[in-house]
Amino acid sequence: MSFHYSAEDIRGYLRPIDDGHILRARLQRGDGEWNDSEIDLNNHIGNDNGNFFWDGEGFGNSAQNVYFSIEGDGSVPVLRATLIDGDGNGQERDLNLSERIGNNDGNFEYSKSMAIYFRTIH
Repeated sequence: MSFHYSAEDIRGYLRPIDDGHILRARLQRGDGEWNDSEIDLNNHIGNDNGNFFWDGEGFGNSAQNVYFSIEGDGSVPVLRATLIDGDGNGQERDLNLSERIGNNDGNFEYSKSMAIYFRTIH
């Protein structure tokens, strides 16, 4: 399951996320208790000429105005930022965090394939 369905106090919601790349929240564990959790998005997301890409690193080093929001009818967790391209221009970009980030018993977990992730927790 995407982390945002079992999260509260998401830091960075509609304001800059911590240090421009660290997402923090309280995530619910399987026993119903809440756990303070964080994930350094710089370890999983890169910037390729002004575009986000998964399995990269260090997007925050060339990003501005980085924030998180829940958007649309499907309640999609979206990372938004202005990414600097190779010419030094800012590109407004967004990334659906539920594609790769989940909640594993109260901890953020990154998965290269959410299909594999879903099979491991059910």
